[in-house]
Amino acid sequence: MTIAFGLGVLLAMAAPVAMAMAADTPQPARQDGVLVVNNFKFQSGEVLPELRLGYTTLGTAKRDATGAITNAVLLLHGTTGTGANWLAPSFADALFRAGQPLDANNYYLILADSIGLGRSSKPSDGLKANFPTYGYLDMVDAQYRLVTEGLNVKHLRLLLGTSMGGMQAWLWAERYPDMMDGVVALTSQPAEVTGRNLLWRRIIIEAIRNDPDWNQGNYTTPPTRFAFVVPLFNLLIDSAPHLQQIAPTREKTIAYYDQLVANAKKLDANDFLYRWEASRDYKPEGDLDKIRTRVLAINFADDLLNPPELKVMERAMAQVKNGRSVLLPADEQSLGHQNQSRASVWGPYVAELLKQLP
Repeated sequence: MTIAFGLGVLLAMAAPVAMAMAADTPQPARQDGVLVVNNFKFQSGEVLPELRLGYTTLGTAKRDATGAITNAVLLLHGTTGTGANWLAPSFADALFRAGQPLDANNYYLILADSIGLGRSSKPSDGLKANFPTYGYLDMVDAQYRLVTEGLNVKHLRLLLGTSMGGMQAWLWAERYPDMMDGVVALTSQPAEVTGRNLLWRRIIIEAIRNDPDWNQGNYTTPPTRFAFVVPLFNLLIDSAPHLQQIAPTREKTIAYYDQLVANAKKLDANDFLYRWEASRDYKPEGDLDKIRTRVLAINFADDLLNPPELKVMERAMAQVKNGRSVLLPADEQSLGHQNQSRASVWGPYVAELLKQLP
């Protein structure tokens, strides 16, 4: 295993953090890198000779008398995102700047790119359909190796994930119960992906597999017909009031749809397919009683991907010894599942949890 830095990474290592911070506030250190794990073995038994794992760190690691890092926080993104999403103002301003819950001048923040996304290894790198089949368990194990072997962090102060990252947070708490002081799982539920949540995924997956240009994933002409059903995803992650706001007329609605389709046509079909199929091994229900760390689950009343009426959280939290579930109501600015980007709304709950940690 080696840590590899490309020229672009070296040039970016000293880049300022994209946060609205006061001029007299010290800018937290930033480093971008790629960890290369040799002969990474997937749950399927397949082996990738070199698995690349992209990451960014913000802040400076603090150490105790033994040299162990004490202030590390791991941040995990959603299915269509990357670690860079955390640098968007809606996250960074409410979480990382001075005085906020995860002040980058106090914490050592790790923004990881999951397998298949960002600078991490993915099918479109060249293997196409021969890329190993991966699931959430593989992604979590790779993140663990990034943190422990690549960055030499043996214990996390906090792990926080949104959407897919929130689902992975549940798996982290089960698989590595003594690895962190606390976990925040946002816009996610500890339950197998079934029902409506699986149906819309299958629509997109099968649209890719049945595209005339698919060729079992070894295509020469990139499949694009699946792009016409990808807007289903936007219907489920946004709120009705917000969609009405951005598409208030027939003409603007059609234009918005056309733009979503145009954006989807730029996606690599293999990469997109692998991402949605990765949730196949997400079945955390049976191991919730293994969780020993303090867990905070935050969801939203108008999130169609994690509907509160299914009572998943009530059943799950009854099994988590140190768990708390928060359901936030919709307001005038509500974005459904995308409320995860409104860190100013849920950030205070994270601050409260941090005060309660040992």
